[in-house]
Amino acid sequence: MEPTFDLFAQSGIYIGPAGELLPGLLPSGRVVAVIDPNVARHWSALAERFDTVLVGTGERSKTLRSVERIYRRFIELGVDRSTFVLAVGGGIVTDMAGFAAATYMRGLRFGFVSTTLLGQVDASVGGKNGVNIDGYKNMAGTFAQPEFVVCDPALLRTLSDRDFRAGLAEAVKAAVIADADLFARIEGATFARLRGDDDLLSDVISASIRVKADIVSHDERERGERRKLNLGHTLAHAIEKCTPAMNHGEAVAVGMALIADAAVAAGLLAPADRDRIVAVLRTLGFDLEPPVELERLLLEVPKDKKSADGVLHIVLPVGIGDCTVRPYTPAEFAALFGR
Repeated sequence: MEPTFDLFAQSGIYIGPAGELLPGLLPSGRVVAVIDPNVARHWSALAERFDTVLVGTGERSKTLRSVERIYRRFIELGVDRSTFVLAVGGGIVTDMAGFAAATYMRGLRFGFVSTTLLGQVDASVGGKNGVNIDGYKNMAGTFAQPEFVVCDPALLRTLSDRDFRAGLAEAVKAAVIADADLFARIEGATFARLRGDDDLLSDVISASIRVKADIVSHDERERGERRKLNLGHTLAHAIEKCTPAMNHGEAVAVGMALIADAAVAAGLLAPADRDRIVAVLRTLGFDLEPPVELERLLLEVPKDKKSADGVLHIVLPVGIGDCTVRPYTPAEFAALFGR
């Protein structure tokens, strides 16, 4: 069984029916499944087949305390180094399960079945696993590749419109940073069509993963090229720290709109391209008004984990399908917004 994408010959990414793919991917030994209660209801057969570890939902559950509960459940179940960990869920589940698997007994084998659009186009791919500390995103984590990631577009039918839309923000991000053709396909569609056209959706998922897989294959540990995947995320993480009003995808959409304005102010992006980015996000149904004052967001930005020696590595679009990473001090970054 050949993967759709292959990272470092150790992490296969498969796009297709999970029920057909999973039996051929799981090892013959013991498997423990990490799932949340919502997923467990849809995957009752999985819960019956394997010992399960239930985890919470929402960013507030993505903490070291939750990971400690996973460890304790592993101990209770007698998990050892021969056990394979299967995470089934969205990005929060895969982030926590991957972190727990990578650190329990100094590392267990693990794989993912991603059940949200945000997880399929971004969160479950690339080997980043982590949890939040006091609301600051992914401050504790690892780089550890899952042996496989299964992305089944059919699993997305149970998502709410809001959760589905959140994933589209990450697809737009992938398009803006490295795939003008993908951007044009999303630009030419509507939310309803993306939600209802399985072929188009599969194409968007595949193209988004291709962008991320290509970048990660050249820079697994985010020392350079991989920083581009953070387009809009510095401000998005500040939004998420300041308020629970927006989910991750919604915050990323706002962050992209704001950073597109900053790129125009810096003379790097044509106003027409900024307008296209903003227009496609609005067409998909995103509210692009920051939920808190920009001044407050700028106060949080220097605390982002991607800040180093007082310098922010900011991703700025320079065209549709192209971006650059520039170093800014917090004051210089604020100046891009006239602050």
